[in-house]
Amino acid sequence: MNLGLLKFFFIILFYSYPVWSEPIQKQYANFKLLDKISNKLIEKSIKVNESDFIETLNIQVFSCLTEPPNEIPEDYVLIEVKDNFQEQEKSIYKGWMISSSPDVTPLEHPIYDLWLLGCSNDNTS
Repeated sequence: MNLGLLKFFFIILFYSYPVWSEPIQKQYANFKLLDKISNKLIEKSIKVNESDFIETLNIQVFSCLTEPPNEIPEDYVLIEVKDNFQEQEKSIYKGWMISSSPDVTPLEHPIYDLWLLGCSNDNTS
């Protein structure tokens, strides 16, 4: 086999794979909270590097990233959740949440379910 043809094949193979792209930083993380006792749904947008209360949960957002338009749609958020039940603040979750897979990074709480709806650049709720 010709060595030049083999090099040409590997060059074509190398350049045919898509290039990995950086996630896009967004300004707001959009959450949905379910109160399991009252069956009430609450939607809330929280600005990155700020915290806000939803019921008794204090949610602090550190980063909210989304994939570029040419990739599979996916949003990631880095948060810390503290429960302020009976005036005692207790950290109950710290880590990444993924919008398409809420079961992968669940918030385990007896009263609330929290999941990420997505990331955006405007306050939508």
